[in-house]
Amino acid sequence: MRNIYYPIVFLFVALAMGSCKKDFLDRTPTADLDEEKVFKDPALVAAFADNAYNHLIDEYARFNAHRGTTSQASDEAVSGNTDVSVRTLNQGLFHDHYERGGASLNDIGDVWDRAYAGIRIANVMLTRMKAAEPSTIVANQERVRGEMHFIRGFLYFELIKRFGGVPIVAQPAGIFDNVDVPRNTYQECLDFILSDLTLAERSLSPSYTASNYGRATVGAALALKARVLLYAASPINNPSNDLSKWQRAAVVADSVIQLNAYSLQGTYNDILNVPNSPEYIMIKVRPPRVIDGFLLDFVMSPGSGGAQGSMNPTQNHVDMYDMQATGLPITDPASGYNPQNPYVGRDPRFYANILYNGAAWQGRTMGMWSQYNAATDTYTYGNDFRPNNIIYSATRYYCRKMWPEVYVRNATQRALLNFVFFRYAEVLLNYAEAINESADLASNRQLAIDQLNLIRGRANMPLFQNNLTQSQLRDAIVKERAVELAFEDFRWYDLIRWKKAKEVLTQPIKGMDVVRNSNGTFTYSPVTLPNLYQKKFEDYMYLYPIPRREIFKSNGILKQNPNW
Repeated sequence: MRNIYYPIVFLFVALAMGSCKKDFLDRTPTADLDEEKVFKDPALVAAFADNAYNHLIDEYARFNAHRGTTSQASDEAVSGNTDVSVRTLNQGLFHDHYERGGASLNDIGDVWDRAYAGIRIANVMLTRMKAAEPSTIVANQERVRGEMHFIRGFLYFELIKRFGGVPIVAQPAGIFDNVDVPRNTYQECLDFILSDLTLAERSLSPSYTASNYGRATVGAALALKARVLLYAASPINNPSNDLSKWQRAAVVADSVIQLNAYSLQGTYNDILNVPNSPEYIMIKVRPPRVIDGFLLDFVMSPGSGGAQGSMNPTQNHVDMYDMQATGLPITDPASGYNPQNPYVGRDPRFYANILYNGAAWQGRTMGMWSQYNAATDTYTYGNDFRPNNIIYSATRYYCRKMWPEVYVRNATQRALLNFVFFRYAEVLLNYAEAINESADLASNRQLAIDQLNLIRGRANMPLFQNNLTQSQLRDAIVKERAVELAFEDFRWYDLIRWKKAKEVLTQPIKGMDVVRNSNGTFTYSPVTLPNLYQKKFEDYMYLYPIPRREIFKSNGILKQNPNW
């Protein structure tokens, strides 16, 4: 296994520009000499340690530059862009996807590379600090030690949730070290991650001053541990349904709650757009940004100046939003849902997450309709839809959550669009799921319902009643996660860990046909999207393929996941 090497002197120039990768185990004495120089300068050492944060996954659009995400791999959204990398993703050809799209642009090759690069930084720092006299290598040494354990644990988790067991590298490789090492088991990796996070808890502080906002805290370490344990307890990693694994996940999630350091933000509609929040446990700190590739070429409708509005929520996702007045799903005859007035009276989170035909937006009305004029035998269209045009929505929906309203054609305004590593609502959802699954007890169900009702209450939705069965509560949690955490990089991995991906993704992926009538009303008809947008999923796809270049380089030692 050969991974990523950052020449150390160049690395500090790259801090302001982003990361530039080279194979880090293809080492030379010159690289080691540069590293020795770095560790004689406390300022460079601090920058070296801080650069480990740059290897965490910190943006929502990754699968194909800005046109493919885990949302588009799941049932949350499709990509109106139909280039080859999107097609191979839908078809489940993950090898072809990452090789055609470029290893640095997707959820497979890029994650493998950046994770091991970040792990190496953490290994170097931990090894150097262990060998040095106290306080002689870097200021805030105890905090940095905790950060390195946290980041290393986080990066290994990102690997095992995609690939299963991976090689554990706990020391920086020397020039002549054998770097072709076999994969460790999932359990070995899990134990290693949990050990790192326990060490991180001991060294990190509950909070920091404003100048250090965004660093890992005790709360972040516990939130990560709770997420790690939830995945370990889930069906993909716990086929025998060992209840003790669910219990352990519940205990750690509850420990975050018991810190009394976090609470739900009062509003949901700007959950990604505020500089700080009582709900944020850890975010990627960025200044407000102007329209960039992520926005212009990803979520914005061409009707508002976007280049390609290619993150298109599906009807499958839209249908998950219940009716606000009754709290019932739209499939329930008593819900109050009107299929010819489908966007009235829905869960308020729908309006925060989705742009739909008739939505008021940026001082105008979103138009995703078509109209036929029999007299002239011509069609006219709303500003935000064109048929068979890849730059417009394929489903007649756009993603409001990722599109701050200030971004319009030729805009110079700046706005925040945060990447949130952990927020309190996820912790509550994690705890609710873990405690519900840990034993079929009325007391457990009550604790789970209490957490869900905090989230429902913030959304001004009717609260869940206390008489839900374990199975009913499980279904409620699945839906709450889909709605509350929409487009935040959870749905795909939830379907994977629950082993529901094959069941869900092989269902028809749908959009909405919107016809404007001559009297100005609209007729709404859900439609199955063309085959191009349908998704393929087989059992072997629950684990990603190890990048083939890594397999080829390893002299047969690194084994591929089955059927890839």
